[in-house]
Amino acid sequence: MDIIYVLVPLSILLIALAITVLFWAIKNGQFEDMDSPAHKILFDDEDTSPSKTQGNSQPENSKDAADKPADK
Repeated sequence: MDIIYVLVPLSILLIALAITVLFWAIKNGQFEDMDSPAHKILFDDEDTSPSKTQGNSQPENSKDAADKPADK
């Protein structure tokens, strides 16, 4: 029964801390845009590496291309 004298104030302290953190997050705008991050994950990012954007028409493995006969 003596433990209740420790647990009740401790639980009140933890609840007060949680409410303080919640209001801090609301004040700093953590909950302003809830939709964009969820939709952003659904779209693929375009590959912007230099080899892909410069129109390199050679196959990635040039040894395989050299082994194949040319069509005439």
